[in-house]
Amino acid sequence: MKKESLKQKTAEVCALVEQHKRPDGRTILAIAGAPASGKSTLAESVVKALNAGHEGEVPKAALLPMDGYHLDNRILKAHGLFPRKGAPETFDAIGFCEAVKSLSRSGGLTYFPTFDRSRDIAIAGAIEIAPKTPIIVVEGNYLLLRTAPWNALADAFAASVFVNPGLEELTRRLNKRWLRYGLDPEAAAKRTEMNDLVNARLVLKQSIKADMVLD
Repeated sequence: MKKESLKQKTAEVCALVEQHKRPDGRTILAIAGAPASGKSTLAESVVKALNAGHEGEVPKAALLPMDGYHLDNRILKAHGLFPRKGAPETFDAIGFCEAVKSLSRSGGLTYFPTFDRSRDIAIAGAIEIAPKTPIIVVEGNYLLLRTAPWNALADAFAASVFVNPGLEELTRRLNKRWLRYGLDPEAAAKRTEMNDLVNARLVLKQSIKADMVLD
């Protein structure tokens, strides 16, 4: 995502947050999209913008990525799911959904896992969210899926954003990603087509309509 485009989209999403603020509790924003859509970059930018100039004791906004709920590789291999890592069934979906819903009623410090892509593992207790932080930005592929248990999240979100650069651009970005991680062109293309694009098509076809759609 180009710098100027990211700046503009960040401003649009921050305005959406302001429009949908929940005065009687936390405001939870969903930023969803297919793999390589740019949702993570946008989510990080939005949190940074919301916190800019904030002088409170705790951050105004915090980020909770879905990726921390990847199942461990040993579990995936035991169930024959490792080649499909990143698909909905390779996440602790129920745990993630319960964690998101708990954010609206938390009375103390809460801790959540993050995902270390360089080591390909989730790390427990790596994200701390203060009870007085009023805005939580949640990002991930499947936040708006119509199917259970993901569809239980709808009531938790004050607003939602869907990032969709189109399947052709997603394919280009995914190939580039796997080349950057050291795969040869044939292996990168295979990984993109056999796994990532399967997940991308699911996200594009089975997600409910968001309050804001960005290309």
